[in-house]
Amino acid sequence: MSYKIPRSVLVLVHTAGREVLLLERALRPGYWQSVTGSVEYEDEPLGRAAARELDEETGIDAATGRLARWDVVYTFEIYRQWRSRFAPGVLHNVEHVFALELPARVPVRIAPQEHLAFAWLPWDEAAAKCFSWSNRDAIVMLGEQ
Repeated sequence: MSYKIPRSVLVLVHTAGREVLLLERALRPGYWQSVTGSVEYEDEPLGRAAARELDEETGIDAATGRLARWDVVYTFEIYRQWRSRFAPGVLHNVEHVFALELPARVPVRIAPQEHLAFAWLPWDEAAAKCFSWSNRDAIVMLGEQ
């Protein structure tokens, strides 16, 4: 069994008007978040991981907008129920924040094994709907730009 690498990306997908795309998690109905995912191999470039996760989770090609890495990194404790996915003793994940700015909404194709639904929301409503504090804080930063 190969373990997940405790390094991930959070990708805020938003329009120029600051509407934010949120996804409802399939394994936790009612939990909404932005695009997230771990790097697949140790030296996978973070920008590549962000573009890959965008495509896998939403069908959105990063080239349709402007993908930018923010100078924001969060470290958080991995939930107990997900620790078995990581090597023994790994308790924390490091998350790197990206944003994909689109001129306007684009069609979304969710990955049904990962998400139940999606919604485009004004940034403040999206921040209030997120279950993750790091996701919420990043959306608030977007809204304050």
